[in-house]
Amino acid sequence: MKQQETTTEAKRRSGGMFGQRYRLFSVFGFNVHLDPSWLVLGVLLTWSLARGLFPAYYEGFPDSVYWWMGLAGTLGLFLSIIFHELCHSLVARKFGIPMKGITLFIFGGVAEMGDEPPDARAEFLMSLSGPAASVLAGVVFLGANRAAEEFLSAPTLAVLEYLGWINLLLAGFNLLPAFPLDGGRILRSILWKWRGSLGRATRTASGIGSLFGILLMLLGLLAIFQGNPIGGIWWILIGLFLKNAAENSYRQVLINRALEGEKIRRFMVTEPVTVPDSISLSELVEGYIYRYHHKMYPVVKSGDVLGCITIRQIKSVPKDEWPVRKVGEISSRLSPENTIRPDTGAAEALSLMSRSGNSRLIVLENDRLAGILSLKDMLQFLSLRLSAEFR
Repeated sequence: MKQQETTTEAKRRSGGMFGQRYRLFSVFGFNVHLDPSWLVLGVLLTWSLARGLFPAYYEGFPDSVYWWMGLAGTLGLFLSIIFHELCHSLVARKFGIPMKGITLFIFGGVAEMGDEPPDARAEFLMSLSGPAASVLAGVVFLGANRAAEEFLSAPTLAVLEYLGWINLLLAGFNLLPAFPLDGGRILRSILWKWRGSLGRATRTASGIGSLFGILLMLLGLLAIFQGNPIGGIWWILIGLFLKNAAENSYRQVLINRALEGEKIRRFMVTEPVTVPDSISLSELVEGYIYRYHHKMYPVVKSGDVLGCITIRQIKSVPKDEWPVRKVGEISSRLSPENTIRPDTGAAEALSLMSRSGNSRLIVLENDRLAGILSLKDMLQFLSLRLSAEFR
């Protein structure tokens, strides 16, 4: 299964929607990442191919050959998913949509978009490109299976046939009109063109996607009662993932619309509480944290901001060392993860907070402290805006 998702870029071992992940390689300028959860899928798929599918349909091979067939089938699917997502990314790039890369995880792959498509046509073509790529891959694998019958070994031909059919199955599943699957995105593009509203189109497509997720969960329960617990649990997990992804996608569209055109200058506190780098951690706790209840404070020296200190950093120091340890010793330096400019868009600021895990950011203007941006203040604005305009 695959999904496109709007998300923020993560580094080699980064967070975002996936938690820790690893950069494998780059292709056509797109970084390919591996979420550790994909290893679970890889192991399960290799085992099911080597001990189930291949022995059932292709008899007479030694166990070692079946295991090599299972591994080859898994690696082939791995490359097929990358090809599927790469075609999404290439078409998106053509329409000027910022792409953050490709991530493989337990439910397949994600072509990570930095923004929504600019129009319905771009959405339609980008969404269609993935299933088209899978159909092409399926035809190529099946064609190679037929063309090389006299030249390749029987196990190799079996793997080619499996990869051909699994790619066609991948294309068919993704064309289901359940957002955020490709078929759901194609449906959204048609509704977007017809209704002229991305928000309403996303609401309809997301509703269908949520219902489809619930249907998969019900089918999973039915499979469990019929004596197939592993398959049933798998369908329940996929259904739950689809339901949550559909709902989150609609929520993200609402947030982007609510914050459209807003700069963080509107939300930031222009006279933030700062702490000197020379005070002890005990003085920081007693004089600032217990008094103001913030999770992060800018650290200053002679009027210049040096960095910031958080409650998490304080907790990392044994309490008996607080009287002798200075704030400047453990504070974090200024970095792109904890600073932002006042003319930055509010949606971009939320993405930075999500990626870094920081609920407060230092606002710098001309390398001087201009204020503090708080997630709490932004969420209060969002709540009011959404309740007033997007019911």
